Amino acid sequence: MTIKYILLKSGEDIIADLTEMVVGDDEDRKVVGYYLNKPCVIKMLNPTVTPEQTQNTSKKAGYEVSLFPWMPLSKDETIPIPADWLITLVEPVNKLKQMYVEDIVEHGQDNKDSSTDEPSDSD
Repeated sequence: MTIKYILLKSGEDIIADLTEMVVGDDEDRKVVGYYLNKPCVIKMLNPTVTPEQTQNTSKKAGYEVSLFPWMPLSKDETIPIPADWLITLVEPVNKLKQMYVEDIVEHGQDNKDSSTDEPSDSD
């Protein structure tokens, strides 16, 4: 799993499990795009400390971070995107990566293992 924090040309901050879309072999290999698995938009709200305050104190700026599905009306969990739409991709901070893995990647995995073929008692 390669989880990356991505900035798109549109200005959107995205976090996703990323796979390269390549063409060619060995020396002719070229990345033409990426597959974003379970991409989410990162929204930062309510800064607790302003940047001006961080210059004068040892406190770091803090934000409430929320993740929202990117392209939520798509049936696809993996969305291809051309390489020229990415401005940059970087490693996310540990807390953001942990939040993404726990809330998005692993969400509902316990339920997927259980069978839904059993009759329910709520008739």
